[in-house]
Amino acid sequence: MSQAKPTHIDEYIHLLPTIAQSKVQELRTVLKSVAPDATELLKWGKPAFELKTILFVYSAHKSHLTFVPTGSAIAPFSNDLSQYVINKDSIRFPYDQPLPLALIEKIARYRVEDVLHRNAKWKTSSRKR
Repeated sequence: MSQAKPTHIDEYIHLLPTIAQSKVQELRTVLKSVAPDATELLKWGKPAFELKTILFVYSAHKSHLTFVPTGSAIAPFSNDLSQYVINKDSIRFPYDQPLPLALIEKIARYRVEDVLHRNAKWKTSSRKR
């Protein structure tokens, strides 16, 4: 990514290499469809969706896209995510593979439900460990 710090999400995406731009746009489209009422903003220099609390964050890296829906939203899908690198609250999707859009949509829907109906907060599951 360029040294310039973006001030909005479209600028963030524009500053990415072409392969990262297309993957980020795919992910963003899915997240917008799942959370159409969420506000898009930059948090910690990364694109985020917020509705009552932060729903998810994503970021582009040299060889992968990181999606951060929180650990509590990842856990129910851990078997489906076995081929990806999973950290406490995030999933890495390599650029050289197609994004599992249907799975990302399921995870995002789970996260939205968790926030709206169970009052989940941002990364609360990881802080209680």
